[in-house]
Amino acid sequence: MKKIAILGSTGSIGTQTLDVVRNNKDLEVVSLVAGSNIDLLEKQIIEFHPRYVSVGEEEKAKELKERLKDKQVEVLFGMDGMTICATLDEVEIVVAAVVGMIGIRPTIAAIKAGKDIALANKETLVTAGHIIMPLVKECGVKLLPVDSEHSAIFQSLNGEKNNKITRILLTASGGPFRGKKREELKNIQVEDALKHPNWSMGRKITIDSSTMVNKGLEVMEAKWLFDVPIDAIEVVVQPQSVIHSMVEFEDGAVMAQLGTPDMRLPIQYALYYPERRMLPGERLHFEQLMHLDFEKPDMDTFTGLRLAYEVGRKGGSMPTVYNAANERAVAMFLNRKIGYLEILDVIQYALDQHKWIENPTVEEILVIEQEVYKMIEKKWPSL
Repeated sequence: MKKIAILGSTGSIGTQTLDVVRNNKDLEVVSLVAGSNIDLLEKQIIEFHPRYVSVGEEEKAKELKERLKDKQVEVLFGMDGMTICATLDEVEIVVAAVVGMIGIRPTIAAIKAGKDIALANKETLVTAGHIIMPLVKECGVKLLPVDSEHSAIFQSLNGEKNNKITRILLTASGGPFRGKKREELKNIQVEDALKHPNWSMGRKITIDSSTMVNKGLEVMEAKWLFDVPIDAIEVVVQPQSVIHSMVEFEDGAVMAQLGTPDMRLPIQYALYYPERRMLPGERLHFEQLMHLDFEKPDMDTFTGLRLAYEVGRKGGSMPTVYNAANERAVAMFLNRKIGYLEILDVIQYALDQHKWIENPTVEEILVIEQEVYKMIEKKWPSL
């Protein structure tokens, strides 16, 4: 029986992780962490019987505790609660699927506690990769990628430990606005940006996909996961989302992982690595597929991707600024306080204002995050 903790159980990755648990009787949920959606969390507790759960705020914890007074479950809250859930003695692997930099501290705590990490919280590596990766090595734990693209790269590298990578080819669907020019994006509304052509994801990541900021974050994450220079990572638009990413070796061979767009595959692969198991769902039918298309990303229109390369080359505290500014800008857009193209204006403004720190500590990273939020609120007080 493999015992797991899920941080972010009510989100897209968390709910799909629980789908994997339903299909595998040798997975046991020890703890669940959610934000404020206690209605869904309550249903998950009743079905999966975790011994510990945590929510964001004390008031929500009190309400949930009252609802579950006849259940054998400990209800916690806040950062302390999340950290306890991630570091329980019986937990073997932690699915880190919370959104944002809130995932950094519990992930570090879990690594120090000797837990393997199934990582779906890209902000952890984007902002603190220089801290996380040495810690993973020091503690002798596995860091297993859950993002479909990074899982594809990880799978393509199996058996290639001593062979030199020349390029990582990180695929992108292109999102709902592939092929459009900047002028055509001026009047984009929230509903337009939330219509992803291939993937079903949370609201924030769906907006990030439409701006290609998400792909920029993935580029920075891949740098740390696979120990390659930022300029050895090339984004390729693959509109069908069939090829999930590729690796080119020094002899010119390219290894790729293909599959239907189903996040349960990389989740299950991370939970059982190196074992593969039966996964119910659609399969690729090549006679129906007929063709695969490839394009270069338009970095003049989708400037968030170009900015990500600039930020990734600079490193230090700049990725934290990029990520924090994007989080706040997307929230502003979803609340209809700014226009779609202004998302990138907010990011650029924050980057321009920031004084670079070469090797920020975790404490400095979290301070920078709050400083970026305050800076943006001062400039755009409507939020």
